[in-house]
Amino acid sequence: MNRSLKIKGIRVPNNWGKLRPKASDIRDHVQIVFGLLLYAFAWKAFLLPHQIPGGGVTGIGALIFFATGIPVSIPYFAINAILLVIAIRNIGLSFSLKTIFGVGVLTFLFSVIPIIPRGTFVGPNDSFMACILGSIMAGVGVGIVFISNGSSGGTDIIAKILNQSRNITLGRAMLYCDVIIISSSYLILGSLEKVVFGLVTLAVMSVSLDMVVNGVRQSVQFFIISREHEKIADRINNEVHRGVTILNGEGWYSKEPVKVIMVIARKNQSVAIFRLVKSIDPAAFVSQGSVIGVYGQGFEAMKVK
Repeated sequence: MNRSLKIKGIRVPNNWGKLRPKASDIRDHVQIVFGLLLYAFAWKAFLLPHQIPGGGVTGIGALIFFATGIPVSIPYFAINAILLVIAIRNIGLSFSLKTIFGVGVLTFLFSVIPIIPRGTFVGPNDSFMACILGSIMAGVGVGIVFISNGSSGGTDIIAKILNQSRNITLGRAMLYCDVIIISSSYLILGSLEKVVFGLVTLAVMSVSLDMVVNGVRQSVQFFIISREHEKIADRINNEVHRGVTILNGEGWYSKEPVKVIMVIARKNQSVAIFRLVKSIDPAAFVSQGSVIGVYGQGFEAMKVK
């Protein structure tokens, strides 16, 4: 029985204090740190030196920095402390713990990584190139954090809530949350060009984020016809760890009954399945196709508006 305690609206397992970190959790945290490092470097090396505004709490911190000189890490941490309370109640304690970890790591990175002078990586007046490179790096970084079940805080929390309750991509959810922040940069910088750069940054970052997240989650469908269908099905179950469905078919030319193996797997598991089938039956007939969406156990949860 899955028992739990409910403390001030937060459901916590009874064995919470006995939980031990798993290898997958350690891997997730290492990936979160790497993603946040890319994100922080993108801001310190490209966006902040060229005064390019961005979205989220980091964007608010950047605007405060442009106006007052206060380091980005201070408003970033202060605002996230409030949003984390919302995250714990709406997303769950597991995600929120990784969010707390992400906020702490990113605050530390913003504090220790200096702002790299203009002209170090791109020309001192080449703000557009800085905008593109910085947004791609930041989007990839946040994407790595998301696929590791973490968050960099800020509007990422709001985006995660929308992604769980609505059929909306993470990049689009962040776009809705951040466009007002970037538009308000005109009041501080007084430059319409900077606002445009900020919007371009947000758009490119959203596309980069979706490419990372959806690329990892992309699924494929296999139809395999083989006389060794039992061996192939067993090894796919045991080695690739994917469910297998056996369909009854009939060869129209031979008029003989055949067994058709249907498998839906992640795209990155395709090579393993091909090698497995070839090792058992090199003469097997294999059809592979991409699928738009797969919902259910082992894949994505169904989301209905």
